[in-house]
Amino acid sequence: MLNQPHTTTWQNVARGLLGTFMVVAGTGHLTFARQDFQAQVPDFVPLNKDTVVLLSGVVEIGLGLALLLVQRHRVAMGLGLAAFYAAVFPGNVHQYTHHISAFGLDTGAKRLGRLFFQPVLMAWALWSTGAWQALQQKK
Repeated sequence: MLNQPHTTTWQNVARGLLGTFMVVAGTGHLTFARQDFQAQVPDFVPLNKDTVVLLSGVVEIGLGLALLLVQRHRVAMGLGLAAFYAAVFPGNVHQYTHHISAFGLDTGAKRLGRLFFQPVLMAWALWSTGAWQALQQKK
């Protein structure tokens, strides 16, 4: 099991911002951006696109609230959130390869640029929760 390393003020602020971002994004899944999120669900997913969007929205809200409110399991949350970002990455690839405009990503260049933001989110989740540090200490 990984330990819970001390996190700095900057990490705590970054974790709070990420948690807030996740709650807003999850709320968007359920309300104002529902159709845009449906455009990202790859065709190979064996569920109804709206169901996938609703379920992932609930997961995002839960992860966001956990980042904001729970300190005890920060490292596990960081690892889980990074895994979530990896799991939804095929949706970003789908949007790019199928030339789907959503979220203002209306050119190939913008959609391609979005692909490079996913690793940033993963690193943000790992760094802000102390998971990156915990993984380094485990080595």
